[in-house]
Amino acid sequence: MTARTIIQTPAAPPAIGPYSQAIVSGDLVFCSGQIPLDPATGEIVEGGIEEQTHQVLKNLRAVLEAAGSGLEHVLKTTVFLKRMEDFAAMNAVYATYFPAAPPARSTVEVAKLPRNVLVEIECVALVKRA
Repeated sequence: MTARTIIQTPAAPPAIGPYSQAIVSGDLVFCSGQIPLDPATGEIVEGGIEEQTHQVLKNLRAVLEAAGSGLEHVLKTTVFLKRMEDFAAMNAVYATYFPAAPPARSTVEVAKLPRNVLVEIECVALVKRA
C-alpha cells in the first residue's frame, strides 16, 4: 500500500468538512477544491469572478507549496464555474498563474458551489524533487 501524507497549512483556508486540503501519495499531490476564502478571515473575498479566481489560485498555490510543490508542477486542474458566462474573465486571470506550459484542464458549469461562490478549482500536481 502506498503511503499518503495529509497536507494542512494555515496559509490556505482550513477544510470546511471531512476532507484534507491535499494528500501527497508518491510523486503526486491531490489538492481538494479551493474556493475564494481569505485564509486570514475565513470570509469570501469581495468582488466578482476576477477577484475570486485570484484568491482561489493563491489558496491552491499555498497548499501546493505546503506539499512541496508549486503551480509550475500542476498536471491537471478542474475549474467549476457557477456561470459559464464568467469563463473569459476567469480564463484571463488563470492564464497569469500558468504563463508557460499550462496544465491540462477541464471547466464545467455547476448548479451551485459551496457558500454560493462563483468559482472553485482543484488540481493534481507533481511533488518537486531536489
